[in-house]
Amino acid sequence: MRLLLVEDDNHVAAALSAVLARHGFVVTHARSGEEALQALVPEGPGFGVVLLDLGLPDQDGYEVCGKIRKRTSSTPVIMVTARSDVRSRIHGLNLGADDYVVKPYDTGELLARIHAVARRVPHVDDTGATETALRLGPVRIELPTRQVSVDGSVIQLTRKEFDLLALLAQRPGVVFRREQIISEVWRTSWEGTGRTLEVHVASLRSKLRMPALIETVRGVGYRLVAPAA
Repeated sequence: MRLLLVEDDNHVAAALSAVLARHGFVVTHARSGEEALQALVPEGPGFGVVLLDLGLPDQDGYEVCGKIRKRTSSTPVIMVTARSDVRSRIHGLNLGADDYVVKPYDTGELLARIHAVARRVPHVDDTGATETALRLGPVRIELPTRQVSVDGSVIQLTRKEFDLLALLAQRPGVVFRREQIISEVWRTSWEGTGRTLEVHVASLRSKLRMPALIETVRGVGYRLVAPAA
């Protein structure tokens, strides 16, 4: 997921960018409101989430949020600020922010909030069209109904098996780190959950009868290898 980090403090931005990168995010850092708005032009790369600090050097973060909403109605915006009073939170949400995180924050909570707001936005393909199904050779994944079929035969998956397969299938060939998968599918940290991930991967390979579909990248994570049609 591409993420736009709007933060004027380079030290804070560098530390947070490193954490986000370890969890699979591609981070673009904007140091001012103007830089953020330039990054959000229609012909730009597109972002899954915007993390917006309110204390910017050139313009107030609230004003930037309003301008972002005029440019894009769907990109989630999370305000990150030291302003903890209720009135500030309400004002931010009324301007179009999807969430509001108060500094200092727990990194795990911030990651959970990022994933939460991102899940509210329908997945779009490279042409900008909303996808309701993913097809990988004989495998078809229906996102609205959470149904998976192979060569037309429906495969019964558990909730977590479906979530895991859908996550990998959105970016075939891309390696997902174990920590990122645990965070997005199980909404928790890596500690103590690694064996659960391995079991679910093995189960998917067995149920789909395609052991080569999900490839283990040793020491890193997993990626989905798109089969031939």
